[in-house]
Amino acid sequence: MKPKQTIEQGTTQTITIAPNQIELGKMLVMNGQEILDRISKELDSNPALEKSIDDDEKQLNKTEDGETYSETAEELQDKDYGDKDQAPIYNGNNRGPDDEYYAPQAIEEDSIQDYLMNQMRERDISEEEEQIAQYIIWNLDDDGYLRRSVHAIADDITFNAGIEVEAAQVEHVLQMVRELDPPGIAASDLRDCILLQLDRLDKTPTQQIAYEMIDKHYKAFSMKHHDKICTAMDIDNDRLDQALKLIKTLNPKPGSAYNGSVSEMLSQQITPDFEIEIDDSDLENPQLRLTLYNNIPELQISESYSTAYSTTKKGTKSPQLTIIKKGYEKARSFITLLKNRQEKLFKTMRAIMEYQRAFMLSGDERDLRPMGLKHIEQATGFDVSTISRITSSKYVLTPWGTFKLRHFFSEGMTTDEGDEVSTREINSVLKELVDGENKRHPLSDEKLCAMLNERGYKVARRTIAKYRENLKIPVARLRKQTL
Repeated sequence: MKPKQTIEQGTTQTITIAPNQIELGKMLVMNGQEILDRISKELDSNPALEKSIDDDEKQLNKTEDGETYSETAEELQDKDYGDKDQAPIYNGNNRGPDDEYYAPQAIEEDSIQDYLMNQMRERDISEEEEQIAQYIIWNLDDDGYLRRSVHAIADDITFNAGIEVEAAQVEHVLQMVRELDPPGIAASDLRDCILLQLDRLDKTPTQQIAYEMIDKHYKAFSMKHHDKICTAMDIDNDRLDQALKLIKTLNPKPGSAYNGSVSEMLSQQITPDFEIEIDDSDLENPQLRLTLYNNIPELQISESYSTAYSTTKKGTKSPQLTIIKKGYEKARSFITLLKNRQEKLFKTMRAIMEYQRAFMLSGDERDLRPMGLKHIEQATGFDVSTISRITSSKYVLTPWGTFKLRHFFSEGMTTDEGDEVSTREINSVLKELVDGENKRHPLSDEKLCAMLNERGYKVARRTIAKYRENLKIPVARLRKQTL
């Protein structure tokens, strides 16, 4: 039989993302040091782009009255470049030359991320796999866990890098990352972390007992139901004790195993992207002032490229002029994107500050309002994906400490009085109750639930258990202390 040929018609829907949108998406995610590295690479690769010599006359990020971007300024306005033939200039110094700049010294040691990426680069991996690994590693939390799904990471890479990445590809690279040192890195939870570390050890009888206990009897292990474990595994107390001692030698927070804890490293090397200050000159109506920090150099298009571009007649073609035009337009686009990034960062942070005004003035976690990405979308007009990128790796210095922007986002619930409160407020009250309990007779989840309900917080017992676990508070039986 001859093969039949058929023609099928169908429709497919595709989303085309402009190169500039992709580049802006990348720049929005970058923190202060990463954007400086990006600028440095652009300066090295494009001779049409250079640092400005005169910093005093060119201040595009200043408002009309000379003030820096701040909460007291009017709505941010996009500024025209004036004459279209005049090269645009970007200045990221959002404070005056006499103002004190908050810039803690960065530690010289490699971060845990650098350490992991150096190991990945020693492997025979493709450029795409290296890019996926970088996204995975920078999504690890302070303890070294990966809390995000491979599907979410695949979506981020597809949008930010402009390359189609499937969840299966991310999963493949994730398995390579989980093989790196320190053992247990990129685990999804504590159980997974312990199993990863046990799997690296020699296969001794004690190791095998420990692995089976965590793999098949983790709930009993976490509840310290040792008798149940011995019965289920048909082992005696001595062999159980040996397995428990082995598990105690493991690191439940592998992210803190390199150069101290990740949180300690961050506190030493993170420079906040924003600062919020309180102007209490009017005690009845204190004002918040927002500053966007920058150590970004002022950029401009080189005079030689600008002159050559503006004096070239339309229609004139030559290899040299093509290079000049390409370099000029690339530099102009980069300056525009950088300015766009700064304005989006400022407008997003200002919306967060205004929405969480009560907390910014008091520093009390219970004053945090329930806030999602949708709230900031409504205030800024930016889509949720843009806000997510801006808030993923940025920090703000407040009178009450330095916080990740994501700290201000939380779910909400309604009290008996009809007031909407943040889950952070409930967590704060829950922690307060546990801290004040009689440790000889700790409060059960049922009692904690009843006490919160008495205070007007309508929560179920299973919700209390979830909040308690998020706060890393053990169950009542494990909190009990005897004198």
